[in-house]
Amino acid sequence: MNDARVLDRQAVATSLDAFRRVLRALRVAARDTLATSGLSAAQLYVLRALADDADASLSELAARTMTDRTSVKAVVDRLVAGGLVTKRTATEDRRRAAVRITPKGRTVLRGAPRPPTALLIEGLEQLDPADLRRLARGLRALTHAMQIDGERAGMLFEDEPESGAGKRSTRRGRQLPAGI
Repeated sequence: MNDARVLDRQAVATSLDAFRRVLRALRVAARDTLATSGLSAAQLYVLRALADDADASLSELAARTMTDRTSVKAVVDRLVAGGLVTKRTATEDRRRAAVRITPKGRTVLRGAPRPPTALLIEGLEQLDPADLRRLARGLRALTHAMQIDGERAGMLFEDEPESGAGKRSTRRGRQLPAGI
């Protein structure tokens, strides 16, 4: 085996170990979030994005949480059902929803740990800007190599409706176990 191939295997092993550590830390944080607050990690992350007490539209929440409006709407609907946020039509623009944290939501937030997405973002923000750009390029290349670059990213630990018997389909027609 040539040296380049050995180096590639070492880089793969090192990358795999790093992914395992990151994913384990995020999984543990998601379990702690659920155990401590009774909320999913995605719900806590959105609730935390409303902590400033100002009304936010779904588009503003999507921007704050670095995700898409559809994912945010699904999470907001669950938070509304739990009485943790209110959603009403904005007075200044009747086409816009105004989402606001409730006193019950604020109480839950006070006792809750940081959601996993916040931990990940804090780690990313500590990277040197050049390293962060290289990581972004590398992760984009990895999603392309795995043929998942066209998939909806959604929120971390977002509850997704299952299709079929515990499976969800991808755009390329492959089946992935639910929760992946």
